[in-house]
Amino acid sequence: MKDPIKIEAPTLEEAYKKASQQLNCSIADLETKILQHPSKGILGIGRKNAIILVYCKKDEVKDLLFGSIPTITTPPKEEEDEIFHNFYKEKRDLKEIAQEVEKQLQKLFDTMCFKLNKVKVEPYSKDTLLIEFTGEDAALLIGKEGYRYKALSYMLFNWINPKYNLQIRLEIAEFLKTQEEMMKAYLAPLIERIKKEGRGQTKPLDGVLIQIALKQLREAFPDKYVAIRERNQEKYIIVNEFRRN
Repeated sequence: MKDPIKIEAPTLEEAYKKASQQLNCSIADLETKILQHPSKGILGIGRKNAIILVYCKKDEVKDLLFGSIPTITTPPKEEEDEIFHNFYKEKRDLKEIAQEVEKQLQKLFDTMCFKLNKVKVEPYSKDTLLIEFTGEDAALLIGKEGYRYKALSYMLFNWINPKYNLQIRLEIAEFLKTQEEMMKAYLAPLIERIKKEGRGQTKPLDGVLIQIALKQLREAFPDKYVAIRERNQEKYIIVNEFRRN
């Protein structure tokens, strides 16, 4: 019995071909688990290869990896995730990841013309990293109506989430804190009205504001249906009762 192997290549197609050659097995007989989808990244950040875990079904190694259950292809998702996590993923300390991200971000922004203090990255919660930019030119990273903030947040999330399976909280010159406080003040009377009437909706919101409002309303109404809706190319949040059959 042969152990499964891990293959890395720029695309999934190349990864499958590489696995087929190494295992001397047709692609049709490969049993694969995608550990990482390929991505071109944004501005060079977040670029990653395809990574697959693969073995040839003819080698009958399935029982070794998935257990002797002949009637199913893989075990239940929870068991499968645990197997692959323990078998192939290195357990990383959140502080260690924060230091690694901080080092890479500092290296990136050292090459730019902005006058910034040292980039600060630290654990915010068990699944979230706080990334903080301060300094003389920090506000320039926000941009008019927050367009640079949104772009940077999108870029960082699409680098960090696939690689480390973590969320991010991006703070630039207390921009996020200010937006949260502003949204809290706006939502206060709306929340009171929803408590009386049982339902309600926000005004049209955009960018980071709609995500902040969604989080605050879900915290205020954990037992209600809170979701983003779009109408006439405008986004808003509705709060309602869950439908019951």
